[in-house]
Amino acid sequence: MNNPWNKVIYKVWSPVYDKIFNSHLFFNARTRIFEEISFQDKGKILFVGVGTGADLELIKHLDLEVTAIDLSPDMLKRAKGKYKNTSITFLEMDAQNMAFNNESFDYIVGSLVLSVVPDAKECLQEMSRVLKKDGKIILFDKFISKDEKPSFSKRLVRPIIRFLGTDIGLRFEDLFSRHDKNMKIEDDRAIMLNGMYRKIIIS
Repeated sequence: MNNPWNKVIYKVWSPVYDKIFNSHLFFNARTRIFEEISFQDKGKILFVGVGTGADLELIKHLDLEVTAIDLSPDMLKRAKGKYKNTSITFLEMDAQNMAFNNESFDYIVGSLVLSVVPDAKECLQEMSRVLKKDGKIILFDKFISKDEKPSFSKRLVRPIIRFLGTDIGLRFEDLFSRHDKNMKIEDDRAIMLNGMYRKIIIS
């Protein structure tokens, strides 16, 4: 995967994305991500890889300063269309190279983004950089378990799935290893598909 190809592939995905990833099983999973989180009043929240804005309807953002970024102009256009009459700031931006100052946000939400960007480590590094010292990163994504050895068939299809816009072979523990001295995992739980999709909160 690379940024130019991601723009192409998510141009294709954008018309049908909500029907697949914001309905039924995925909608229930997304709802569970936010059900126990209380955002502080006037907090600054960043949605990284906001896509079509599926997560935005799941939080009460009247008292929040919400910024939402995505690399795909087509996905972002759909998100903007849903929230025309809000104060949400939508920006076309690379999650691996964000144009924000250090420690800019109280909360950062990354739903199904680490498995999509070309370099998940850089993306998580950027999230860490723009997070305030007492802030939280909220992740929802698919990861293989720390002890899993991918099967031959999974290794075989992984490049094909990556070509279609996502990675099925990421191990979160590998991504987090460079951050374990300055950040901690507050919550890590299975959300759906026998733990393939997880909710992880980092502070």
